[in-house]
Amino acid sequence: MTTPVWNPDNITDVAESVGIGSLQEEVVVQLAQDVEYRISQVLEEALKFMRHGKRTTLSTQDISHALRLLDVEPLYGYESTRPLRFGEASIGPGQPLYYVEDDEVDFEKLINAPLPKVPREVSLTAHWLAVEGVQPSIPQNPTSVDSRHQDLLPKGPGANPNLAAISGNDNVSIKPLVKHVISKELQLYFERICSAILDENNDDYRTAAFASLRTDPGLHQLVPYFIQFVADKVTHNLKSLFVLTQVMHLLHALLDNPSLYIAPYIAPIIPSVLTCVIGKHLGSTAANGPLAHFALRDFSASLLSSIAKKYGQTSTSLRPRIARACLKDLLDSHKPFGSHYGAILGLQGIAGTAGIRTLILPNLKAYDLVLKPGLADEQKKDQAEKVVQALLLALAKLSIDSTGVTNGHPEGEALKERLVETVGEVLGSRIFESGSPALISAVLEKDVSI
Repeated sequence: MTTPVWNPDNITDVAESVGIGSLQEEVVVQLAQDVEYRISQVLEEALKFMRHGKRTTLSTQDISHALRLLDVEPLYGYESTRPLRFGEASIGPGQPLYYVEDDEVDFEKLINAPLPKVPREVSLTAHWLAVEGVQPSIPQNPTSVDSRHQDLLPKGPGANPNLAAISGNDNVSIKPLVKHVISKELQLYFERICSAILDENNDDYRTAAFASLRTDPGLHQLVPYFIQFVADKVTHNLKSLFVLTQVMHLLHALLDNPSLYIAPYIAPIIPSVLTCVIGKHLGSTAANGPLAHFALRDFSASLLSSIAKKYGQTSTSLRPRIARACLKDLLDSHKPFGSHYGAILGLQGIAGTAGIRTLILPNLKAYDLVLKPGLADEQKKDQAEKVVQALLLALAKLSIDSTGVTNGHPEGEALKERLVETVGEVLGSRIFESGSPALISAVLEKDVSI
């Protein structure tokens, strides 16, 4: 018979303490082995809790959890925030007994001590962190002061650290609460795609990259990285039409992918697309020509329209915000004709015929003061002509809903004067020369609600 590690004398002492005077030696050895097995079982379970907690030191809580897991009453272990003090008592020669000393409390001081404060009742409240992308001003949300401090922090590798010093936050380092880790394969895929779409010398490579983005179902983790990549390229490459065009095609490919859920990322996508629609200066006139940027604005406006149609119902404020930005640029006489052109396309794609009638048509008479000098300027003539064509195409959409009957309207010069009075001299003359009854009727019926 093997000698157990657990001392059999401990079994005999426990038996005598409960009134069992004599035990056979074989019984004592068997009980000692059973105790040894039970202790090892408890320790194995406790070590599992320790490793699950990513610790290297076994605690009394681990033992308690192990006993509870084994359906044993957790009598072992002390839960205290203060260090334990052990006292020593001698019960015989060479047999010291250690115990936890109890704190001595003066009973009179305990009675006369003030009562502790009554704890607050547990309650649950809810608040809106953001409503349709807009953060409400409530105590639970960060204030505008906190936002201004965050704006002064240096952002990016090339940021000016002196901005943070101004606000006293030069020694503050912000770390993300959640670390997003992607596999090496996805990192390599992201790098290859980004380099492929910006390669001007390899059209096949670029086409294959867009095809992969349009059909690959395993790109969910890379969606925020691609959107951030687009935002960075649009911000720092406004003079490169090639880069702007390719990143718009990248967004178009992601939106066409049926396996990707893009709805949560629409808010950061819109600024990049809107910049390519109504941006003040896109591309280089010397390198690309004065009219090259209109193709980019056309594609970006169609992309913006498709986003609004697909995700406009999930975000009720999406269409009004885009329409507000486009109308603001259209009414700004200091903006170039390229911005006005993109604003017209944006309003046309976002609001449809109702937006053309309520937002564009009433402002054409005032906009005539911008068109006439532009058409007279040799440098701006071509761009102003593009705006005129865009406006005529937008007004032509109204003729679809019009009856096309000009009865009740004047004819000849009187009709022309009526058109000039309604939409300005430039557009009024063009509409009169077109001779389209439906278009003329649609313009003159501007006060009729659709």
